[in-house]
This record gives sequence, structure tokens and C-alpha cells, in this order.
Amino acid sequence: QVHLVESGGGLVQAGGSLRLSCTASGSDISIRPVGWYRQAPGKQRDLVARITIAGTTVYADSAKGRFTISRDSAKNTMYLQMNGLKPEDTAVYYCTIDANARTYWGQGTQVTVSS
Repeated sequence: QVHLVESGGGLVQAGGSLRLSCTASGSDISIRPVGWYRQAPGKQRDLVARITIAGTTVYADSAKGRFTISRDSAKNTMYLQMNGLKPEDTAVYYCTIDANARTYWGQGTQVTVSS
């Protein structure tokens, strides 16, 4: 069974930074496609960034130049470094991993950016 545990969310002022972490069990995070999504109140869940099976990183336009997705194979953990945060980045952030012909989701971590 694959399980994802997220951490690192919180309250930050506009212009600040946060680093989200997502530790996986039951799957090797270094070789699987992984991603970060977010969902703001009343809105759909959208892709923020992902790493493909080929190891290519893909970013939403809103994240380009500000957010960086990465992973640490030794810790079986993926990260989302978020810099230059804006109030519109406020959302619940979810990590994902594709394994066993399905996508697994973390429980979500709240990020709130105050103006």
C-alpha cells in the first residue's frame, strides 16, 4: 500500500517562502512520476508542478520562476520550494505519486499567504 505524508504548510506573508515536503512509503519516489497540486476554496484542483517518468519537470504558468519541485531518493521524499508567494497561492496543496496503475494522493497541507 502506498502512503504519502505531507508537511510544511502554514501561514506566510506575501513575498515569503515555504517548502512543502511529501514522504512516501510503499513506493520508490525517485523513479515514479510525482506531482504537486493545489485547490483553493471554491475552485478545482490544479496542477502546480510535476516530474514525469522521464525525469522532466513541468510547471504551471503560475508556478514558473517561483516554485521548484525536487526529490531526495535517500529520504524517499519530494519537495516543493515556493518563493515569492502571493495571496493567490493560498490553497490546500496535495502531493501525488503514480504507481500500480493509479495515482495516490496525500492528505493535503494548507498554505495561506497574507497580503
